[in-house]
Amino acid sequence: MASVKEKKKSKATSKNEFSKSTYITWYETMLMMRKFEEKAGQLYGQQKIKGFCHLYIGQEACVAGAVSALEEGDKYITAYRDHAHPIALGTDPKRIMAELFAKETGISKGKGGSMHIFDKEHNFFGGHGIVGGQVPLGAGIAFAEKYNNTGKLCICYMGDGAVRQGAFHEALNIAMTMKIPVIFVIENNGYAMGTSVQRTSNVTGLDQLGAAYEMPSESVDGMSVIDVHHAVARAAERARKGDGPTLLEFRTY
Repeated sequence: MASVKEKKKSKATSKNEFSKSTYITWYETMLMMRKFEEKAGQLYGQQKIKGFCHLYIGQEACVAGAVSALEEGDKYITAYRDHAHPIALGTDPKRIMAELFAKETGISKGKGGSMHIFDKEHNFFGGHGIVGGQVPLGAGIAFAEKYNNTGKLCICYMGDGAVRQGAFHEALNIAMTMKIPVIFVIENNGYAMGTSVQRTSNVTGLDQLGAAYEMPSESVDGMSVIDVHHAVARAAERARKGDGPTLLEFRTY
């Protein structure tokens, strides 16, 4: 068992393993996400934003840590909780907010709204309103990278509700079989859109779902940007070596 002195040393080392600029970038990015979502929630409550508006408050580290671990040119795709991802990738927040207002100056020309944010310039392939619909798309995007031998990968985000969809299991099966360079990320906030994980499945440790396909899987503290960074970096290294996909469960709230 580690002594108190060893534990303190380990903690200090983990705090100093990144440059000051990295910590500042994480802080600024996560703060921008939070302030954007707080304002979006306020405007939605005032009925100035129409349709659905799913916020990312509390889950900021899940994106910030991943972006710092990946390379330029890697692809991103997610579900309908999609305002924060493009912010972390460098999309102008004004264009995202314009999209929420259905303006032509919006990032999706006002046609997508809150759930369908796209930014080709920053390799963000959406925002998808169909639960689990983006999972096979993420595998397909990653397959294109493998086919074209680009050395790039795709990170595919989903919520805990999406893992109940058949498309999720089909995508994991073919991704592992074909060694596709994709990182599947389950952002497990415990309640999907309102129903607890315990009420929807006997398996509550969602990282275990990769075992059926012998896919390397890991449960990660999604509230720690450092833990997220390290987990994604490990998965990315595996993908770039040609060893195929990884399933990561980010426990977040």
